[in-house]
Amino acid sequence: MLNVAGVTKRFGGLTAVSSVDLNVQDGEIVSLIGPNGAGKTTLFAMVAGFLKSDEGKVTFDNNAISGMKPHQISKLGMVRTFQITQPFAGLTTLENIMVGAYSNTNDSKVAQDKAESVAEIVGMTSLLGQGADSLTVAGRKRLELARALATSPKLLLLDEVMAGLNPTEIDEIVTVIKGIRDTGITIFLIEHVMKAVMNLSDRTYVLNDGKLIASGTPSTVAEDPQVIEAYLGHGAAEAMVAKS
Repeated sequence: MLNVAGVTKRFGGLTAVSSVDLNVQDGEIVSLIGPNGAGKTTLFAMVAGFLKSDEGKVTFDNNAISGMKPHQISKLGMVRTFQITQPFAGLTTLENIMVGAYSNTNDSKVAQDKAESVAEIVGMTSLLGQGADSLTVAGRKRLELARALATSPKLLLLDEVMAGLNPTEIDEIVTVIKGIRDTGITIFLIEHVMKAVMNLSDRTYVLNDGKLIASGTPSTVAEDPQVIEAYLGHGAAEAMVAKS
C-alpha cells in the first residue's frame, strides 16, 4: 500500500532523514519508533506531502505521490494526524469531525451522519455537543483521530496519538486503534509508548539520527543492540548483556 524508497531530507548542512526505505502493507499496523530528534516526524511530513523530499520517492496505492500536496494525497486515501492537536475552538466536537467529512461531500446531513458514526468508533458520542475547546487532552487526541477518520482514509498516519495520556487513557486508545484497523483501515504510527508499540504493531521500524537502524516484529526489534544503544546510550547493550 505504501512504499518509501531512498527518501532523504536535508535542512542546510543537516541531513534529517537519510535514504530511508520502508513499506506498509494493506491491513497492517506498522510503527515507526526512535529517540527524540531521530527524524520520525520529518519522514511522516514527507510521506503525507507537507515536506518535499530532496531524494527518493513515495508510492501510495500504486500512485507516485512525491511532490503532491497534502489535500491531493488525502483525496487518494492517506491522511495524517498531528502530535499537537489544534481543534477549531469555536466549534463543537461534532462540527470539528464534520470538517473532515466535508472533504468528501458538500451535503451537511451526509457529513453529520459520517461524523456521528466516526464518533462512535472513537468513543466520543457523548461529547458531540461539547465545545472542542473544553475537551481534555485525551478528548482532543480522540478528536484529532476522529477528524482524520471522517475523511474515509485507506491509510491513517498517527503522530504520537498517545503523547500526554495516562496509562488508562493509553489502554483505551490502543483499543480504539485496533478497532479502526478492524474496519479495514491500515495504520502507520509514530509512537514513544513502548508498551503500546509492542501491543499494537505487526511490524516496527527504528529510526536514529535520520537513518533506519532496525526493522521487524516489535519483540525482535526490542532486543536489537543498535536499538538499545539508540534509546539508552553508549554501552547500554553491553551492560544489559553483562547483567543477564
